[in-house]
Amino acid sequence: MFTTKANAIFQEAINQYHIINTVDQDFTNPYSETEDLIAHLLYRKCWIDTVQWHYEDIIRDPQIDPVAALKLKRQIDASNQDRTDMVEYIDSYFLQQYKDVTPKESATINTESPAWGVDRLSILALKIYHMNEEATREDASEAHKSACQAKLDVLLEQRTDLSTAIDTLLNDIANGDKYMKVYKQMKMYNDDELNPVLRSQK
Repeated sequence: MFTTKANAIFQEAINQYHIINTVDQDFTNPYSETEDLIAHLLYRKCWIDTVQWHYEDIIRDPQIDPVAALKLKRQIDASNQDRTDMVEYIDSYFLQQYKDVTPKESATINTESPAWGVDRLSILALKIYHMNEEATREDASEAHKSACQAKLDVLLEQRTDLSTAIDTLLNDIANGDKYMKVYKQMKMYNDDELNPVLRSQK
């Protein structure tokens, strides 16, 4: 199943990040773009999500220096764009994989593309990792750990359900029961022609 591979790669990326556990560390992709493109894309996708997860933690520090906060906001904006780009790369991979499939006349479209489901799966892997940390944190109260374990159980069930849904969607596309139609993200706030604040400064 595709998601068995994806979930394993997500866990690998998250574990690797937490060895050094800093947003400023160098990134190295262990998967070759030419030898295993989808693994390469999945690892990169989850690394972006992991760094951004920690950006979001840092910027919520009430004592953060305003200048540092502005710099971090710019980094979060850039990370969001990278995240969107990676989703589109992953969808391009799927489009190539299923380009020779002729959809049945009864084929229907899904509410989201496969890669946006993968995006949610990557974020879910991060939620599971950090909720597990809280559920097993030695300096936390038993009440805290118990509450976090209950949330972790739900997250694990959610991962099973989401993984099943993604695998089912991909299987349906392969069989012609569903078809892919991908819309490029038309984000306006980074475009100096579409954002009126940026346009006014040209």
